Amino acid sequence: MIRLTALLAILLYTAPALAQGTEFTLEDDGAWQQTAQPLPGTDEFVMWQARKLLAEGKPGKATGLLSDWLEKNDRSRNPYLAEAYFLRGEARLANDREYKSLEDFEMVIRDFSATPYYERAVRREYEIGMAYLGGLRRRFLGVRIENARLTGEELIIRVQERLPGSELAEQAALDLAQHYYDRRDLPLAAEMYSIFRVNYPDSQHYRFAMLREIECQIARFKGPRYDGSGLIDAKLLIEEYAETYPGETVRAGIIDGLESWVDESAAQQTLETAKWYLKTGDEPSARFILARLVRRHAGSDAAGEAVAIMMDRGWLAADPRAPLPAPQDPDPADADAEEVSR
Repeated sequence: MIRLTALLAILLYTAPALAQGTEFTLEDDGAWQQTAQPLPGTDEFVMWQARKLLAEGKPGKATGLLSDWLEKNDRSRNPYLAEAYFLRGEARLANDREYKSLEDFEMVIRDFSATPYYERAVRREYEIGMAYLGGLRRRFLGVRIENARLTGEELIIRVQERLPGSELAEQAALDLAQHYYDRRDLPLAAEMYSIFRVNYPDSQHYRFAMLREIECQIARFKGPRYDGSGLIDAKLLIEEYAETYPGETVRAGIIDGLESWVDESAAQQTLETAKWYLKTGDEPSARFILARLVRRHAGSDAAGEAVAIMMDRGWLAADPRAPLPAPQDPDPADADAEEVSR
């Protein structure tokens, strides 16, 4: 009890000193030993004052204090420069001036990459970027009316470049892909999920990224009259997924359904190509495309329609599924048709 009373007395006696930034260490004999105290007028004391103002909810005063100090020391080799820039960025961020704070965080990232403040500055930029992607607008003439989406996207991309292989970079890649997906910017979403799979092959989110990429590639297909390159990519991804996860049963039905849908969509696109040749009077090319459609997509509805067209025009052999010869002198456009159908 005597020792506890003495300890409380020491704490009460040193309270004013603690409020001024004094640090104490408890020794083995139970006594408190003063170990550090920033001296007024030193650089360390300025940093301590800035942190204290931030803790007290006075970011404006902290910004002014640090700006004055940086004006005197920004061209020097002062060891507190990285901390000063970071703290001023924190103060500006706390003062609802996040875009201005990016100047300080960028300074830390560009000039002080070997300091502990580098990763913390990158994380702050990630947080600001996510806020912009979430709808936060930049100030213009003091009012938040300027769309900051592109700035947010750029910040999230930089996070991946500046901390490659880190958990934060992995999360940033997923966040950016999700952002594109939510905006229905499917080509960029598919590309971002593909980049994620290349950069993080061992991630626990790899399977999710592959499925989402398949979905994006399929959703890009607007119909048989439009570009079908996404269907080709989706089919290849489906085959890769089946090889990578052969024992998966939960999504097996989904994958089978997607593969059938992709096959039918590709067949419908080939059928549209054949109809276009018929419309332009190029019957040899139409016959060539229809025969190939029947061979490659035999079980599709489009193949049934192709057979009906060939029967109406008397183009079928004894076996309606038998290959038909290609025209002797195909139109140069046949090469384009071949590529589209493939």
